[in-house]
Formats: sequence, C-alpha cells, structure tokens
Amino acid sequence: MSDPGNDRGHNKKPLTYADAGVDIEAGNDFVKAIGPLAKSTQRAGANVSLGGFGGLFDPKAAGYNDPLLVAATDGVGTKLKIATGTGQHGSVGIDLVAMCVNDLIVQRAEPLFFLDYLATGHLAQDVAQAVVAGIAEGCRQAGCALIGGETAEMPGMYAAGDYDLAGFSVGAVERSALESVPAIAAGDVIIGLASSGVHSNGFSLVRKILDEDNLGLSDDAPFAPGQSLGDAFLTPTQIYVEALMPGIQSQVVKALAHITGGGLLENIPRVMPAGLTAHVDTSSWFLPPVFAWLRDRAALPPRELLKTFNCGIGMAVIIQASDADAFKAEVEAKGVACHTIGDVREGSDSVVLSGTAGGWGYSDAWQVTA
Repeated sequence: MSDPGNDRGHNKKPLTYADAGVDIEAGNDFVKAIGPLAKSTQRAGANVSLGGFGGLFDPKAAGYNDPLLVAATDGVGTKLKIATGTGQHGSVGIDLVAMCVNDLIVQRAEPLFFLDYLATGHLAQDVAQAVVAGIAEGCRQAGCALIGGETAEMPGMYAAGDYDLAGFSVGAVERSALESVPAIAAGDVIIGLASSGVHSNGFSLVRKILDEDNLGLSDDAPFAPGQSLGDAFLTPTQIYVEALMPGIQSQVVKALAHITGGGLLENIPRVMPAGLTAHVDTSSWFLPPVFAWLRDRAALPPRELLKTFNCGIGMAVIIQASDADAFKAEVEAKGVACHTIGDVREGSDSVVLSGTAGGWGYSDAWQVTA
C-alpha cells in the first residue's frame, strides 16, 4: 500500500523543482553574478545591494527637500525578437531603461532608481547577464541606480530561447519647481532632439516587412552600409536625461513629448493646451535612411509613417523662441543633435504636420492633423 502522504508511491522518485524545469541554484548564482553590475550604478541616495526583499532609496541624501515622486514603467516590445534572432542581447537592456527614464524627464523628474523584471522559460545565464549588463549601462547613462529586480523562470510559458522584459523607474522633482513651470504660449518654438534609429516602437511592422520580403537579420542593411539588418535594428534607444536635465531644472524647458508609440502625430498633442496648435514642418530635418527604407518597403503614406515611427525625432521640446539657440547649443554639447522643427500658434488642432512636394520622398505636398 502506498503512503497516503505520497501519491507517487514508495517506488517512484520524488519530483523536485529542478525536475519541473526551475533551477533555484542557477538563479542564486545569477544574482551573485550581476551584483557588480548593479554596484556600478550606485548614486547618492542608493546603497546598491541585491538579494534583499526590496531596494531602499533616500531622497534627502539625493538632495531633495520636498520632492514629488514620479513613476514610469515600460518594456521593449517585439524588438526582443530581433535580439533573440541575432543572439545579441546587450543593447535591449539600454532600450528598457530608456523607455522608462525618457518618460520620467517628460514629467520633469530626475531618474533616481530602476528595477527590472526578466521572465523566461529557462534561465540562460549568459543571455540574462548580457541583458542586465545593458540595463546597468542604461542606468549609468541616465544617472539612476539599479536597486533591484526579479528574474522569473517559468517553464511552459515561453518558447525555447524567448524571454520578456519590463522596467520600472522612479524619479523626483521638487514640488516648487513643478508648480512654477512657465506656460506654453503662441510664439514658442519646438525643438526636435534626434533619435538614434527606430528606438523601441514599430517593431511588429518592421518584422512584418522583413517576413514578407524574405529578408533575414543577417542580410546587409541597404540603409546602413557595413551593417546587417539585425545590427542596425538593434541600435539602442537614445537616453536624453543628461542632455535635457539642465534645461528642465533652469525652467527654460516648458514642455516635452517623448516620441514613442503613436509617433509625432499622437505624442505632441499630449502636452498641448487647448486653444494652441503645434505646427511642425518636416522639411526642417532629413528623414533618416532607415525610415525612408521602411516607408518604401511598406508603401506608407505620411499619416501612417508619422504615427508608427519616430521618423528621426525622439523627443520634442517646447521653449521660448529667445532661448532656442542657447538651448540647442547646450543639448548638442552633450552629443545629441537637434533641430528647430516648428512653432506654437493659436488654433483648434493640437498638432499640424506638413511636408513639401518631393520632401521625404512624397510626390505631393501634404498635411496631417490631430
């Protein structure tokens, strides 16, 4: 008779968590291995030490008196399929941080700390370490501390080699600084900060184009000589924190729009007050070759192009016209190219984007409104 407390019977080997596909020891080894990566992101207010049940941060030690906390969360989306398809996993960690901290600075908050969540069917330590190394690099670029995270090994949830990422970041802004931001007014100008490429939006369409045209990630990229398609599309998202924080803290910056999903068409309206219209002239910057290639491959009309991809502008900044030259010089001194791409006028549309005949590869002049 079998032991009623053991339904498998005395003659059967007990099942362990490892038998089910979860290796606790490998997880513990992984936490130890990434400890130095987290330590490299330490900053005032954070004493980085992984392995606890939570991460601590002291806003007073970071120099804040009466801070409002701002939180953001995001992922990398199907760009992860490009990483798994090429076997290159280092840059998507930078993307993960960028998508969160660029949202924080739009709220005028300095990024303070970051946490990540990595979920997979089976923990491949070399892959996971490459991802976390990218996250640590993104945190260093943003000046925030990697104070914790979670690695979930879930057999049966993901196909072999697949994983997913989510990021969570918290920033702070002094209450008084937030309350004294100058209002957007007619006559203000719009400065566009250059993107580094496709960033982390629109990759479902990118992958559809590659699939329908039978293009492999190892094929040469026509728009990026010397690079494969996989390498070109894995270019990490630009982090704008260092370039923008001085203008934010000095109150030169009135408003910002992070150009992510929805593109220029849907993100600029999120910061425009009623009665004012953002007029953007797309002839004020060249459409980067990667977007021209995607436009042609998918036969995208202007509206679809502008709401799917960032089209070369990763952040839109609204400032007073008299501050434009000094602000642009300050941003470019940090290594980020920028252009005056439009202005603010009275009107009922939240944004008007226009292009000239022949500009951006379209035969006729066009206008798109939101």
